[in-house]
Amino acid sequence: MAEALYVPRINNNDDEVKLVSLQVAVGDLVSKGQVVAQVETDKAVVDVEASADGFVLAILGDVDDVVTVGAVLIWLGKTKDDAIPELKVAKNSVAAGGSTPTAKARALLNAHGLDAAMVPASGDRLSVADIERYMAAKGNLSKPADQPTLRSESLPDVAGELISLKSEDRGMLSTVTWHRDVAVPGYIEITYDPALWDAYAQEFGTRHNLMLGPLLPLMAWRLVELARENARLNATIVGTKRYEYKDVNLGSTVQAGDVLYLAVVRDANHLGELGFVNAMVDLQRRAASHNLGPKETQGTTVGFSSMARWKVARHIPILSPNTSLMVAHTVGADGVAVLGATYDHRVMNGSDVASTLRKLSKPAKRD
Repeated sequence: MAEALYVPRINNNDDEVKLVSLQVAVGDLVSKGQVVAQVETDKAVVDVEASADGFVLAILGDVDDVVTVGAVLIWLGKTKDDAIPELKVAKNSVAAGGSTPTAKARALLNAHGLDAAMVPASGDRLSVADIERYMAAKGNLSKPADQPTLRSESLPDVAGELISLKSEDRGMLSTVTWHRDVAVPGYIEITYDPALWDAYAQEFGTRHNLMLGPLLPLMAWRLVELARENARLNATIVGTKRYEYKDVNLGSTVQAGDVLYLAVVRDANHLGELGFVNAMVDLQRRAASHNLGPKETQGTTVGFSSMARWKVARHIPILSPNTSLMVAHTVGADGVAVLGATYDHRVMNGSDVASTLRKLSKPAKRD
């Protein structure tokens, strides 16, 4: 059976990346972990590695193409003769009159289960507008529940200019749209005395000879512990059921120039306190220099964000897709320390969050 190798997400704000190199060809035998391609945003270049041993059956992109995050880039097979699902779709995706769908049009066709041959094309290629026009004529403008649409915005009655969004802007728009259209977000915050955390972080840093203050990583580690105690913190909703993650992937925000990363410490619950602190510090350092691998920007299950460096009094973060909790930490210019949390009300209620914030407001007692 063919196995898909997908275009990775380099950072939380990008929904498109540029394919800058291909290091394999159709028919090549590759090994798991072998670098097969490279993709880039404006700020970083990331290797794409084979997810399994196998033969390259198809490559769905050319060097210098802009490709969609999450789309199939390469099909791998155990033998050279394995069937390729994507190519089967492609053979049937020629529109009426012989026009081929654009990549976005093909995605829309697949989302609605439409055959391209049924849809008249207005130009050389079948476009999203062609499909929407066809659906409107058929009285079918609905969108699948897991594919939220952007609301139509009319132009303001003030002179201005439409500017195309950069890929990181489109990625943020996608995240915010999920937050708006799928989750049912709530927000709770408490003030707390930071003295206990400050003392704990200072003692911890001295004991382990750390060069940088470990306060935020230690607080994030405490959140990992709490997520193991209460599975609702580390969960999402799929259909009509709660999906509880087996491990905790802690995503923490890192502002690197004009790019906002959500850097992910995967399987954080297996690292231990010192191991987690070292992993998070290293991850944030590399995020600041735009040097993260694809797995380090994907798969967040619970989030932590701090704006203490900007001395803001409050910030209300946006939930990442398929998460139910993002903790917000800050210390204002007046010295008041605040812990807040945006949460998905479908997964948990306010008492869950308030209890979590109270526990997070001070270090856990250690033996």
